[in-house]
Amino acid sequence: MTASEPAVLLRTHGRAAHIHLNRPKALNALTHAMVRAIDLALQNWQDDPAVETVVLTGAGERGLCAGGDIRAIHADARTGGAASRAFWRDEYHLNARIARYPKPYVAILDGIVMGGGVGIAAHGSVRLVTERSRVAMPETGIGFVPDVGGTHLLGLAPGELGTHLALTGTALGAGDALRCGLADHFVPAAALPTLVDQLAEAPVRDVLAQHVQDAPPGELDAQRHWIDACYGAPTVPDILDLLLSHGAPEAKETAEVLLTKSPTALTVTLAALRRARGLGSLEAVLDQEYRVSCAALASHDLVEGIRAQVIDKDRTPHWRPETLAEVTETDVARYFAPLGDQELGLAADPQTEEVPW
Repeated sequence: MTASEPAVLLRTHGRAAHIHLNRPKALNALTHAMVRAIDLALQNWQDDPAVETVVLTGAGERGLCAGGDIRAIHADARTGGAASRAFWRDEYHLNARIARYPKPYVAILDGIVMGGGVGIAAHGSVRLVTERSRVAMPETGIGFVPDVGGTHLLGLAPGELGTHLALTGTALGAGDALRCGLADHFVPAAALPTLVDQLAEAPVRDVLAQHVQDAPPGELDAQRHWIDACYGAPTVPDILDLLLSHGAPEAKETAEVLLTKSPTALTVTLAALRRARGLGSLEAVLDQEYRVSCAALASHDLVEGIRAQVIDKDRTPHWRPETLAEVTETDVARYFAPLGDQELGLAADPQTEEVPW
């Protein structure tokens, strides 16, 4: 990307329209302007008879998208958070639009795909992973909670895999992303240029038939015995106790990882994920996530987590409170408190009804 190039490149080629994220030095992290540009393009292409397929890709060799621009969120949270709330409002509306898009939306999850990158990719109708894919929702490490519909997606994963991923932020390779429902097909990275070109001339199903292969085996199925046994516990401290006492080396290692995360973020994440499973629709979950995200802006841990991981990079966040035992029910309830006339309101929006393609 040069100074004169936009952060999102939009073009049409034959029967396909293309969204190309173009901030490679920032690993294509999303800004508010990028979200608005993508949303407007999708609205315009939705009723364009010349566009039959939408394709999402990212610039650079490292990945599709590392998420939202958390440096901007860090600065904004320290001055009231108005810009972040506006960003999330539009971003979550975009996530819902992608999930209900009436045309095939082909997302290429090549390389790193995290946080907001999952939101603009994993709600698509055709999600492709490669041997280079690393898909994650790592929010608890910065004092935040999985959003962009992440608690909806992870809540649908088999057994307690979603709970494990939401709390730890573990990055998934192709096989595990497929197993957890975050992707649909495996395509070798070397085949992507040809696949993308062919979408200009042929239907998605015909193109996929030429390139889809069996994914390399994942790792999570072999760990289900301790993941399901431990993460079904009612609270995070109970989960930690079970992990530490289980006996599997991976379980103990996971407990040690959890102990580095924000105690408040872990507790709220577990509550959000379990509530999401009962809410039903993606839109209702996004409404809940908006409440949680807005509450996080006023928290100590989000600012401190971004500082430690991204700004100062000392990797030693000072969480407040410091321990899980100090997180109260009142602390957690604040994250789910209604926002009055500031609610996201997606669940009541008739434009979000599902349209199959």
